[in-house]
Amino acid sequence: MEKEWLVYILACNDGTLYTGITTDIIRRLEEHNTSNKWAKYTRARRPVRVVYQESYTSRSEACSREYMIKQLSKYEKELLIVTIKEY
Repeated sequence: MEKEWLVYILACNDGTLYTGITTDIIRRLEEHNTSNKWAKYTRARRPVRVVYQESYTSRSEACSREYMIKQLSKYEKELLIVTIKEY
């Protein structure tokens, strides 16, 4: 059985958005909110919360999608988040 890879967007306490990938969203969110080892960007912007996620069957697909999302403007990311919440 293959791992499920998730692309996620976090809303940071300062109003910015952070995009990443993981196979365990709960563990990763905890790391973003408590660990000083990972994600230097979110360390100074805690607490963070997951506002969006998509699943993929391979890491390469997830990395490609992460890159695409990171190229979007903040406004475009917010539209993506709102569009999904409306379903």
